[in-house]
Amino acid sequence: MGSNLITIGTYGTLVAASLVLLFGRVLVEKTAPLKAFTIPEPVAGGLVVALLMLLAQQVAGVSVKFDTSIQTPLMLAFFATIGLSANLASLRAGGSVMVKFLFVVLGLLLMQNIIGISLAKMLGLEGYLGLLAGSITLSGGHGTGAAWSKVFTEQFGIAGATELAMACATFGLVLGGLIGGPVAKILLKKVAAPGAEHNQDQDPSMFEEPQATRLITVNSFIESLALIVLSLAGGNMLAEMLAGTAFELPTFVCVLFNGVLLRNILSGLGWYEVFDHEISVLGNVSLALFLAMALMSLRLWELANLALPMLLILAVQAAAMAGYAIFVTFRVMGKNYDAVVLAAGHCGFGLGATPTAIANMQAVTHRFGPSHLAFIVVPMVGAFFIDIANAIVIKLFMALPIY
Repeated sequence: MGSNLITIGTYGTLVAASLVLLFGRVLVEKTAPLKAFTIPEPVAGGLVVALLMLLAQQVAGVSVKFDTSIQTPLMLAFFATIGLSANLASLRAGGSVMVKFLFVVLGLLLMQNIIGISLAKMLGLEGYLGLLAGSITLSGGHGTGAAWSKVFTEQFGIAGATELAMACATFGLVLGGLIGGPVAKILLKKVAAPGAEHNQDQDPSMFEEPQATRLITVNSFIESLALIVLSLAGGNMLAEMLAGTAFELPTFVCVLFNGVLLRNILSGLGWYEVFDHEISVLGNVSLALFLAMALMSLRLWELANLALPMLLILAVQAAAMAGYAIFVTFRVMGKNYDAVVLAAGHCGFGLGATPTAIANMQAVTHRFGPSHLAFIVVPMVGAFFIDIANAIVIKLFMALPIY
């Protein structure tokens, strides 16, 4: 059966993403298991649409291509708001926790690569294929996967390494959004949650309570929008300056870093105080639309390109991530409510990406109460330090004579 391609432009894609979010909200509210396991609304709605797209492609030979050109700016805008929300005084207060969490993250990076390489060899594959299904695409995501796939093609002669990396990263993104809630549900039996109901009408701090009411004016909105645009422009310039050097970093990391500098310089000089609640509103809107677009545009039939052994490796990696979050992340981070939210967030960026981690944590805090510490630590480690740590770990494993 021939395939008919339907192309949807930017405006249509934006409309579709908005409808996905509205549908996801209703779906989670009306579906007891989704609500019980605190599945993020963009993940629920986006996956249903992706499954419908799969059905249309397999049954009728019709595939839909969304214009996702706005997706990257939305992601960068989200990271700009994370940076603009980072008060260095608060970061210092959470410094020791952040260092502890970074070591927890390092442990996962090592475990993912050991599992990937070991299983690949057990299943009769080359060891480096297991590395590609390890921290490169899981903790690293699509960006890191795309960057390292070129090295795999040149060094190991893998044809289609980029496609394989993208498929692995996509699989991780889906699973990262699905296991965070169930992991939190298991862990919440062991701790006392602060309770979200009595906080809904209070001003929330940062991103903990995306549903809470916030008062915004036209002037303040324009000021906050200007700060985000400045963070985007400065971050892009910094990324271009560092490109090709030993200090090269992904653009989103540079945007986040620029946001941190902008907020704290303006505050330190006494020139301007960032309106945190407004910044978080803009960040939550960007995050929700980004995730909706990412998930609704998944071409699930392309995951069939993953051979059965690779799918098995990724399934084991997802189970290992859940176990690691429960038995390591939760325990090391204090066995309290903050540790529960941190564990849910770790599932998000340990298999997918930082936006998925934030969505996981928001799904938990909206129901069970805020966790200011988690929303300081996870964005900084998940969006900044993990890329540096992962690059070091990947180079270490690439240098081992095991392939």
